Amino acid sequence: MKNDRYFVRDIPRRKFLEMSMKGGLLMATTPVLLSQLVSCKSMGASAAGLDIDKATLDKVIFTALEKGGDFAEVYLENRVSRNIVMEESKFKSGLYGVSQGAGVRVISGNKTGYAYTDDITTENLMRAAKVASYVAREGKSIAPVNISDAERESFITVGQPLQEIADPKRIEIMERADQAAMGYDARIKMAMIDYYDEIRGRVIANSEGLYLRDELPLLFFIVQTMSEEGNARHLSRERLSRHSGFEMFDEVTPEEVAEKAAREAVAMLDAEDAPAGIMDVVMQNGWGGVLVHEAVGHPLEADNIAKGIGAFTGKVGQKVASDLFTMVDDGSIPNARGTINYDDEGTQAKRNVLIEKGVLKGYMTDILSARQLGLERTGNGRRESFRYIPIPRMTNTFIDQGESDPEEILLSTRKGIYVQSLSGGSVNPVTGQFNFTCREAYMIEKGKKTKPIKGATLIGSCLEVISNIDAVGNDLEFGPGICGKGQMAEVDAGQPTVRIRGINVGGSRG
Repeated sequence: MKNDRYFVRDIPRRKFLEMSMKGGLLMATTPVLLSQLVSCKSMGASAAGLDIDKATLDKVIFTALEKGGDFAEVYLENRVSRNIVMEESKFKSGLYGVSQGAGVRVISGNKTGYAYTDDITTENLMRAAKVASYVAREGKSIAPVNISDAERESFITVGQPLQEIADPKRIEIMERADQAAMGYDARIKMAMIDYYDEIRGRVIANSEGLYLRDELPLLFFIVQTMSEEGNARHLSRERLSRHSGFEMFDEVTPEEVAEKAAREAVAMLDAEDAPAGIMDVVMQNGWGGVLVHEAVGHPLEADNIAKGIGAFTGKVGQKVASDLFTMVDDGSIPNARGTINYDDEGTQAKRNVLIEKGVLKGYMTDILSARQLGLERTGNGRRESFRYIPIPRMTNTFIDQGESDPEEILLSTRKGIYVQSLSGGSVNPVTGQFNFTCREAYMIEKGKKTKPIKGATLIGSCLEVISNIDAVGNDLEFGPGICGKGQMAEVDAGQPTVRIRGINVGGSRG
């Protein structure tokens, strides 16, 4: 049997482009024409395809269930995006993208039929409904409920709408970051700045009578810096991403992002080869939460649980981790990168406690897995775009706040490794085995963080690592990432400072 591997990582430019430009119009500008991006000003003008009337959507849903089926859904989507790239203090490219389309899904028992179109017309929606309905032929049929407006709580506020921001303001933000990075230290030889924003409009209508419509703004901002001294080099990365308006840069300035990236690049120039072996590991708060995202979060997504595979199958109510360990997935954190208001099936986003004080409480579900397992819908049915069916996915996933002082955690660790930043990692959701690359790490000697090390990899199993956590700090922070599971999703991973006793560290020296 082939085991899929899921991963989460920093947000590279190539993936920006892949995610934003599928199924749509792309306009590229050379540096000379970059200033003309401002002419592409109306970000909502191309959303007319979302204005399909409710009577038509009712007909599409009725057609989707003509051959049978337990559930049918129509999903309409429109994305308008900008991506601007700056390298070596020069603007390299500007991209303006428009993507629009719709998908029709039919569920019949454990089977799913899905068809999509890049061109939203009544004719194409009806054709998609007929194709999707094929999975339910000769099956039991339900009578759909006519759709009507539903209400969902919103967790995303916008002070400065993205569609009202002139591109010179975007470019100014990038120039400020570049200047801050290059001015940090003479050993910073190059800075690379990626700016991306989008507005995603969506309409969800289904056979349960649900009709929802909203727009989700999203900002990605990445600063990478390259340091050099002698034969040593280090590429660092700092990311900022939220569902919000342009006020994000008032709350966290581009200079702050750039200086964090530059600090790491300079600090790691003196890194020595990492040792290998079983060691105690202290992980700094923030993006270190990617470890539990991968090692614990994916095995708790209910599609695998419904198949009867995975480390946590059948363990609800059982002790699976340290008493200090509480893990939460929460799609309702205001303006966070993984926040969604409601998922791509229309289920309200909320705080879901997955493991509480070491005891497994539940899984993350979508409509299909919730039906299969007889569980509630948790608001985790997400899709990369209209081209994909929704599946259980994480949102903002984190180790919850503890009571320990972070400084005391370090002081009480006589020897080990202090992990300040992870590049990302992967997990086998069936076995729970994972590996993570440490981008910034230090030796711990007599309770103090000492010399930087390079080439360290954390290796282990999900149940082992969460059982060996013996200290959890009171300094919860988050870091933004992009998660892969056959399709991509924006996520936040978070944690306070934590200590893991006896984890396998693969090093670049024996």
